[in-house]
Amino acid sequence: MKYIDEFRNAALAQNLAAAIAAEVEPGRRYNLMEFCGGHTHAISRYGVADLLPPTVRLIHGPGCPVCVLPIGRIDLAIQLALEQHVILCTYGDCMRVPASKHLSLLKAKARGGDVRMVYSPADALKIARAHPDRQVVFFAIGFETTTPPTALVVLEAARLGLANFTVLANHVLTPAAISNILDSPDVREFGTLPLDGFIGPAHVSTIIGTQPYELFAEEYRKPVVIAGFEPLDVMQAILMLVRQINQGRAEVENEFSRAVTRDGNLKAQALVFEVFELRRTFEWRGLGEVPYSALRIRDTFAAFDAERRFDLQTKSVADNKACECGAILRGVKQPRDCKVFGSVCTPENPIGSCMVSSEGACAAHYSYGRFKDVTVTAPNMAGTGD
Repeated sequence: MKYIDEFRNAALAQNLAAAIAAEVEPGRRYNLMEFCGGHTHAISRYGVADLLPPTVRLIHGPGCPVCVLPIGRIDLAIQLALEQHVILCTYGDCMRVPASKHLSLLKAKARGGDVRMVYSPADALKIARAHPDRQVVFFAIGFETTTPPTALVVLEAARLGLANFTVLANHVLTPAAISNILDSPDVREFGTLPLDGFIGPAHVSTIIGTQPYELFAEEYRKPVVIAGFEPLDVMQAILMLVRQINQGRAEVENEFSRAVTRDGNLKAQALVFEVFELRRTFEWRGLGEVPYSALRIRDTFAAFDAERRFDLQTKSVADNKACECGAILRGVKQPRDCKVFGSVCTPENPIGSCMVSSEGACAAHYSYGRFKDVTVTAPNMAGTGD
């Protein structure tokens, strides 16, 4: 594991921290948003924020695909399992996302729904082939990273002529969400915050490349640095962003050059384009309706679209009033600002989606950061006679 260890070297981390501190200009604040659940996890797990000067603030963005999935879409999956009696297949993180009426897919399974956890879309396709007498629906979620595998199984289902397999697609697009955070008036109810730059996502960028982020540098004058998942990747990206901000530059830089190119994975992009097209609008938890921010299955493959086969209609459902997931996903609040964090809302009993996935900001802070919020006071020993 030498290669991994090099990106977790404590001495190098201290050197990077010193370099960042030396670059920070007095009286200037640096508000940087990471737009990747993997980065949020790494920042919390390795204590990256603790190594930074107090004027460098890291803000969690909506980079967890499970977290941004609205309640109404989970309700559709539960409806398919309990009312249409399909075999509903999905990833493990989706199973515990809270839905309407105190339900989740896991609770729907306990009520008799045939809900199955799979590791890939190909697993769902195998189940469909093994049960030709049952309708099988794959509940697909994720950013650009997980979209190509979904496209592949749709193409394979079409090749095989499977009449009992469909996909309920919830694939969303990273650049559209960043644009929404920067200038949409639809999310002002959560408040606004200053943003000076973005730590760009890693896995997403291996698919789409660095080119789509050039819009934010050119139009919004916000620098973007694509970073890998390891703690030294994140710290190097922070240093690069601080330098850009100091120099008045707004460019797209690629720290994760060992895996990301400007054009991305063209074969994967072609697969996605063949099967999917843009939706006019899609609801994101915490961001509301975001235009052209998600994908739907093309008419060519309509036979494999669960929304059309089962005539599904999404209804917008408000989040639990006690939950601050919306504001946390937008970056205007931290997990510790939520009144139910760590008490009523835990990974074992999540009230909001940010506590479900390991990439969620609340789950990451619960695992690695919540004890830092507790002020420890030395006991008063006066008068004890010791």
